[in-house]
Amino acid sequence: MTFGIIGSGSWATALTKILTGKNHIVNWWVRNEETIRYIQQRRHNPHYLSSVNFNTSLLAMSANIKEVINKSDVVVMAVPSAFVEESIDSLAPADWANKKIVSAIKGLLPKQNILLNYYLKDRFGISLEDYFAVLGPCHAEEVAAEKLSYLTFSGIDRKATAEIASHFATDYINTVINHDIIGVQYAAVLKNIYALGAGIAHGLDYGDNFLSVYIANSADEMAEFLKKSGAEHIVVGEHDGEDPLTHRKTPNYAASVYLGDLLVTCYSLYSRNRSFGNMIGKGYSVRAAQLEMNMVAEGYNAAKCIYNINSSVGAVIPIAETIYRILWENVKAAEGFKRIEEVLV
Repeated sequence: MTFGIIGSGSWATALTKILTGKNHIVNWWVRNEETIRYIQQRRHNPHYLSSVNFNTSLLAMSANIKEVINKSDVVVMAVPSAFVEESIDSLAPADWANKKIVSAIKGLLPKQNILLNYYLKDRFGISLEDYFAVLGPCHAEEVAAEKLSYLTFSGIDRKATAEIASHFATDYINTVINHDIIGVQYAAVLKNIYALGAGIAHGLDYGDNFLSVYIANSADEMAEFLKKSGAEHIVVGEHDGEDPLTHRKTPNYAASVYLGDLLVTCYSLYSRNRSFGNMIGKGYSVRAAQLEMNMVAEGYNAAKCIYNINSSVGAVIPIAETIYRILWENVKAAEGFKRIEEVLV
C-alpha cells in the first residue's frame, strides 16, 4: 500500500513522520519548490514541526499534485479545508480511479458548507466506500515528540478501514476503528468552534469553574447536532457489544473521537483554535488574530458553515450560534458571553 500526503502543514508533516517511521515511502505533495529543496537538504520542514528529522530517501516530494496522486494507492488529504478546492481543482475524475481517500481535514469546505466526502462525490464521482477519515484527539506537536496519542480511523468498509489504520499504528500511536463516517467529521468541525469559544472565555478572564460548565454544555449541544444530522453512537454508557475486528467495546459519545477530541481542543495550549479565540477575547479583531497566527484556525470558517447548515438540521445550538455572531457579525466578545452565561445549565 503506497501513501500520498497532500499538504505540508503541521498535521501533514506529523502524518508523514508516522508513515516514514514505519519505513513507508511517502509521495508528498509540497506546494513550494523551495520548501522541497530545503527538506531534501536539511531533512526537516522549515515551517512546521522543525524538530522532526526525516529519512529523505523515503520521501518522494513533488509540487505536482497529479503526479503524487497517480503514484499513490491511498491519498491522505491534509490541507486546510479552505484551500481544498483550489488544491485539487485541476484534477480529473480519472486521476482518482482505484484510489482510497483519507481525509485528515477537520473542517468544512467554506464555499459550499459541505464535508469533503460530499465535494469529492459531486466533483469527481468518488464513492463513500472509498472514503475514510482520520481524526484525533491528536495534536501534531505531541506526535512530533512521540507522546502516546490515539488516532481514530473511520470508514463504512470496516476491513479496509482497519487495514489503513494498521499502517499508522506505532509505539506512540494507538489506532481506533469507527464507521460513523459522517458523525465523526461533524464532531471534528464542532469541537473547533467550541474550542475557539473556550479561548475567547480565557481571553475574557473567565476561570476554570466557568470553563468546565461551558465545555459540558458544549458537549451536550454538540450531541444534539450530531443526532439530528444522522450520527451514530451518541449515547454515553451504552455500547453495541464488541467490535468484531478489534475486539474492543464499540465506541459511543464518550469515546476519544467525540468527547475526547472536544476536551483536548478546548483545554490544550497546542490548540490553534483556543489560541485564536484567546486573542479575540483579549480584544484582537478577527483580521489581526489571523495575521498573528502562522496556522489556520478551522473554527473560524466552521462557525459560519455550521450556522448555515443548522438552518436545515434544526438543532438548538446557542453556544455555537453566539460564537458565529462574535466572529462574523461583530458582536462584542464580552456581550456574546453574557448571552452564553444565560443558557448554561
